[in-house]
Amino acid sequence: MPQMAPLNWLTLLVYFIMIFLLLNSFNFYTFLYHHKSKKLDMKSLTKINWKCL
Repeated sequence: MPQMAPLNWLTLLVYFIMIFLLLNSFNFYTFLYHHKSKKLDMKSLTKINWKCL
């Protein structure tokens, strides 16, 4: 039935958008940042420049 084709495309579009948003939200919230420790920052600040000697 050709009359029903737009409804099928509309439902497929809605399904694909829902799956796309769902997967994007899962990927966004499951990503974890690795924080640098403060000890590494202190070491980088205490380096001596050769021009100061």
